Amino acid sequence: MKRLTYPAPHGSARDDAGIDVQVDEGITRAFQLLGKRWTGLVVSVLTAGPAYFSDLRRAIPGISERMLSNRLTELAVAELIVREVEEGPPLRVSYRLTVAGRALEPALKELSQWAKTHPAGDGAADCRARTSGEGSKTPGEQLP
Repeated sequence: MKRLTYPAPHGSARDDAGIDVQVDEGITRAFQLLGKRWTGLVVSVLTAGPAYFSDLRRAIPGISERMLSNRLTELAVAELIVREVEEGPPLRVSYRLTVAGRALEPALKELSQWAKTHPAGDGAADCRARTSGEGSKTPGEQLP
């Protein structure tokens, strides 16, 4: 396991071997958008096909109308979804993924599978055990 030293100047870090390590630009861009609360859920729901605003709202428990509207606008600006207005009456608006948005589906499926395989808390318990010295060979000895 690589250990990074912190703080790192200019967004980079140097590991124990003296090698510069930086976060990937693509990962940075992806998480700047998809790392926002609700965004990944909206995209995930739309992988099933086009949906109306009200359908999205029902499919994502806890999201407010305002937040959903904001996330849909951000996704449209990022060209991951398309907003389509169906002339009335009644006037209806649906949303669907673009080719770029559909390209996220395999990554979202992988994340879903990862979350099922590694339930929340497993990593936190492991981290607590390492920092508290649980499981050490001698009292007070820290695990690597």
